[in-house]
Formats: sequence, structure tokens, C-alpha cells
Amino acid sequence: MSMTVVSTPYVPGHRIETVMGLTWGTVVRSRGIGYQFTAGLRAMAGGEIPEYTNMLNDSRQRALDRLIEHAQGLGANAVVSAAFDSSELGQNMSEILAYGTAVVVVPEDGSVQPARLV
Repeated sequence: MSMTVVSTPYVPGHRIETVMGLTWGTVVRSRGIGYQFTAGLRAMAGGEIPEYTNMLNDSRQRALDRLIEHAQGLGANAVVSAAFDSSELGQNMSEILAYGTAVVVVPEDGSVQPARLV
């Protein structure tokens, strides 16, 4: 089953038939000693630290995957108003939260086609 996830409060071309509730996915990642050492060296030179960028991108994707899994468990075929939040836990951990509203959408034209991944 594909899942439509959008940051808007609606899915274009569809109407919300049922609101299933809040859905979320969260990931807490620790920056290992290797990341800290390499990032520390790069920080001295300034600029982007690709090790952290890659780690955070991977964490966002995992949080989004968990949000989708949770929404599907609620019986939804879409998530509206999706967003991310992040915070630091301690000195070397990051939390990434993906959240939104799990909904069932149907095409506005009344056909029975499921929503597609947008």
C-alpha cells in the first residue's frame, strides 16, 4: 500500500473522508566517537560537516518510514500536515521526530483509485 505524505493540510485532488488521528515516527541517534573526531577536525576548517548531514538525513528518512508504518497501522492511506522536529539529548544524541495527521483520502471525482505517493 503506498502512502501519500504531504506538508499541506490536504491532498490535491482528494477529499479527507476520515481522520484517523495523530501519527508520528521518532529516531534517537548517537554521534559515535568516530563522527565526533572527524567532525571536530572539519569544524576547525569551517563549512559543512557531511558526516552529520548524512546522519541527520538518514535519521529523517527513518523517522518518516516509522511515521508511515504508524499511519498504516491506524488504517490511513495518507498523512497531512506532516512536519519534522529535532532536538539534542545530552551532548551527543539527536532526536528526530516526524509527525502529522493520519487520514483516509478518496479522489474528489468519486473513483476508487487509492491516493498515490506525492
